[in-house]
Amino acid sequence: MDCLFCEIVKGGIPSTKVYEDETVLAFKDIKPMAPVHIIVIPKEHIAESAAGINSENSAIIAHIFEIIAKIAKEQELDNGFRVITNSGEDAAQTVNHIHFHILGGKKLPEKLA
Repeated sequence: MDCLFCEIVKGGIPSTKVYEDETVLAFKDIKPMAPVHIIVIPKEHIAESAAGINSENSAIIAHIFEIIAKIAKEQELDNGFRVITNSGEDAAQTVNHIHFHILGGKKLPEKLA
């Protein structure tokens, strides 16, 4: 498997870590779309996208959302933030390893397009 995020987890590609535990890694996006743009991933390649979430891996996804809330608080995103996951080519998913974007630090546009 040739996965960019798996390489980041292994340390083969550097990242600016924001959070890490035994299950989850969060790091700053290299092409930020907001003042705060953090990627949150499971360390294990459990699914290609949100379409792969199931009863076997949903506990990890729930843990990720607990971590997202923690990161948002630490980043002082008190006025709000957006969590996005792209699922598939039509959604502009570029890395086939389930991941979530935390965007905030400014008033975000209501429309995505």
